[in-house]
Amino acid sequence: MRRWTTLRRRVAPVRVSPERGSAAVQTAMLFPVVLLLVFGIIQGALWFHARNIALGAAQEGARAASAEGGTGGEQRAREFVGNLTGGTLIRDLDVRETVTGEMVTITVVGNAPSLVPGVTGLTVRQSATAPIERFTEVGS
Repeated sequence: MRRWTTLRRRVAPVRVSPERGSAAVQTAMLFPVVLLLVFGIIQGALWFHARNIALGAAQEGARAASAEGGTGGEQRAREFVGNLTGGTLIRDLDVRETVTGEMVTITVVGNAPSLVPGVTGLTVRQSATAPIERFTEVGS
């Protein structure tokens, strides 16, 4: 008859590291910084996009106002912003048309949307200038 013997293995004692759980603490400390960075990038992108829309509206308004007998550059710029964004991208929109001599300038001012509730967004201000077109006689 055979006898079965059990062998006991020696198990090394488990040592608890003094840095146990430090990864969770580091993540908890770093997460707000990463979140702030992401929201800052998104806010900057919203401002940049609103700035491009305002510039396009100012150029479109100046183009309409500079045509022979053209009027309504201010209205055309407002329509451009409204048609392109539905009026949600640039808030508190203010469009001004200034005619000086043979030049017309359209200035578009507004606020980009903010990701923080209750805080107004960054201000966007763009303008475009164009010469007023007129028929002239040859030699004048």
